[in-house]
Amino acid sequence: MAFPVSAALLDAMVLAVVSAEETYGYKITQELCETVPVSESTLYPVLRRLLHGGCLESYDMAFQGRNRRYYRITEQGSRALDDYRTEWNSYKEGIDRILIGEGAKDNG
Repeated sequence: MAFPVSAALLDAMVLAVVSAEETYGYKITQELCETVPVSESTLYPVLRRLLHGGCLESYDMAFQGRNRRYYRITEQGSRALDDYRTEWNSYKEGIDRILIGEGAKDNG
């Protein structure tokens, strides 16, 4: 991939995935990998950061004789996701103006 994924963007993407459904780490990784390359070793520090920051909470549930840790978004996490989405739209519009020429001013 030509464009690196920043920590803030990764946080936003994880919050978006978890906001859609309570889920576990491996499944989050698989969903993110459909768009950006991310490994479980990259994801788990992100999950810990979001947990410690109060944006996610976790619980364990038995699955095939083992415990699986699930994550759910908190109210604080939902507010953070809304902020990320607002910032992303503004950022994306600025990049699109330059890179694609959408809404570019005619300086001729």
